[in-house]
Amino acid sequence: MLNDTIVAISSAVGEGAIGIIRMSGEDSLSILKKIFKSSNGDSLYKNRQMYYGLIEKNETVLDEVMVVYMGAPKTYTKEDIVEIYCHGGIISIKRVLDCILEEGARMAEPGEFTQRAFLNGRLDLSQAEAVMDLISAKTEKGFDLAYNQLEGSLSFKIDTIRNKLLKVIAHLEVCIDYPEEDIEELTYDEIKKSFNEVKDDLSILLKNADNGRIIREGIKIAIIGKPNVGKSSLLNALLKEARAIVTDIAGTTRDIIEEHLNIQGIPIRIIDTAGIRKTEDQIEKIGVERSKEIFNEADMILFVLNASEVLSDEDKELIDLVSNKKSIIVMNKIDLESKIEWQHIESSFEDRSIIKTSLLNEDGILNVEQAIVDMVYDGDLTSSNNQLLSNSRHIQAVKQALNSIEAALKATADLMPYDFIEVDTMDCLESLGKITGETVEGDIVKQIFGQFCLGK
Repeated sequence: MLNDTIVAISSAVGEGAIGIIRMSGEDSLSILKKIFKSSNGDSLYKNRQMYYGLIEKNETVLDEVMVVYMGAPKTYTKEDIVEIYCHGGIISIKRVLDCILEEGARMAEPGEFTQRAFLNGRLDLSQAEAVMDLISAKTEKGFDLAYNQLEGSLSFKIDTIRNKLLKVIAHLEVCIDYPEEDIEELTYDEIKKSFNEVKDDLSILLKNADNGRIIREGIKIAIIGKPNVGKSSLLNALLKEARAIVTDIAGTTRDIIEEHLNIQGIPIRIIDTAGIRKTEDQIEKIGVERSKEIFNEADMILFVLNASEVLSDEDKELIDLVSNKKSIIVMNKIDLESKIEWQHIESSFEDRSIIKTSLLNEDGILNVEQAIVDMVYDGDLTSSNNQLLSNSRHIQAVKQALNSIEAALKATADLMPYDFIEVDTMDCLESLGKITGETVEGDIVKQIFGQFCLGK
């Protein structure tokens, strides 16, 4: 229902200096007039002007507040909006909110303010999703990517591609519907040229999609190795704090330890795992099994080896396991006499970064960080591209569009009738429309906005 008035708390939950309550809908101003008494007696409420006064109910003061009225259509939702700035305690916010609900507003559903902005044409769907990405961004690069998407950079690119398709479709339909008219026919070579341009545009978007996903969602890195090689020391060094217990006793870490960090703008979930080895200790055995699960789920592995020991059977088993995984090899304890078989390591990991460290002395940790960055971006840090795909839903839609345009290209190469070509072209157009919202289904829209926080 877009004709009712919704309300929600828009500030963070908990105690604070100020709590913000937001209303949107045609009754927002009338509800404000019923509950708010301006200090100067003014009841005209000029657009976008702040007023000071009291929220009252039955002549009882509920709180001392500031309020602002913003008239449609130049608002976030393109509806009348009222914002009330009350004291940030739980009691004061709840009392004002309950008063508004009693006057006829209803509680907004998660993301309903942004959903109304989308439905009222204020934002397209990709811009609406960027609002949530902006709020949840963990790094400056993630924030910048979300902001550029909110400003319409991705929408502009998708619309540009869609316009190329629409021109072809329009010409095809004229030729199909009016074959006897004196209309210049679109040649198969011209169609092929347009489709190849679209294919190139989509391919470029997908090429950089992993970078966008990493900036938005982060990357999951697992620290793997046998017991007592320095896994927990590596975690502590990367976090720059003593998060994990470090001792000379093998098997100290028996469960996984997960933390978040930021390396050169890359959000990372890093996990210290229990040392992988054969053990009869039931608790440690559970930790080892969890380590193996984390290994399979991780995007990248930091494989830690002890350079002061010869390779054990457990090391060799792990080398075989890691060989098929995106990984960085961390050779720890280089401050001690080297006993490890370097030739075996170098031959096993010819295409991997092998970083020498002394985590006890904090040597080599910057090299580990740089190796992570280089592996994430394949040495290319040009992640400032304003049109990076970062949302899994968008990536899937572009993949579908690419499949459709390739099918259209094949139909064109086979000199198929225009109506056959048009079917695949329309499929491509529909897939791209899912990104900006032109062709997305209602239940998908509901699912997307259901992930938003209340008040946004």
